[in-house]
Amino acid sequence: MPLNFMSRHHLRLASMAMALSLVATASVARAQPSSSDTVLLKGGNLTETNLIDALTPQPEAVLTRSLKIGRDGGSVMPAAPRKTSASLLITFDTNSADLTPSAKQQLGIVAAALKNDRLAEYSFNVEGHADPRGSSEGNLTLSQQRAESVRQFLIESHGISEARLRAEGKGDRDLLNRQTIAAPENRRVTIVTNIERMPPQ
Repeated sequence: MPLNFMSRHHLRLASMAMALSLVATASVARAQPSSSDTVLLKGGNLTETNLIDALTPQPEAVLTRSLKIGRDGGSVMPAAPRKTSASLLITFDTNSADLTPSAKQQLGIVAAALKNDRLAEYSFNVEGHADPRGSSEGNLTLSQQRAESVRQFLIESHGISEARLRAEGKGDRDLLNRQTIAAPENRRVTIVTNIERMPPQ
């Protein structure tokens, strides 16, 4: 076999291997969930439909080297769902956990989404976030108070079951905008769906 043919053949094989490697690497990168992988809803984007879509658990991407079909021809088990979340620009008075009228209006949209059939079987973490101005201890306390304020408003004003909501202060540990620490998206509330369904009530 001529040498130049062998060289071209090996070069073609090497190119195919490199392309497959790049595809696999990109797929793995997409499959890795980021700690800040959250949908930011603000202004006109905060609608009941968008919130439901953002909070509905999605199947986790699964990568395998090969696919084996059982002798009985059974189907492959579906991928486990992964946690989903939506960050909201819920506004508070400065250094306060008191909800503004605008925040209460936004939480009315949140309540309607949580009552929708697609989300009715799930519970949620209500996470409060703060920007890094001030002390870490003070920011953690304030973020917890804000998360509690949102939780209580959803329970008392909109009839969401207490068992479905858990408040958690995150302080200033998870910034969405690291370039501008005072950005409003760093002072936010994040609603995180717990993928385990609630038991029937």
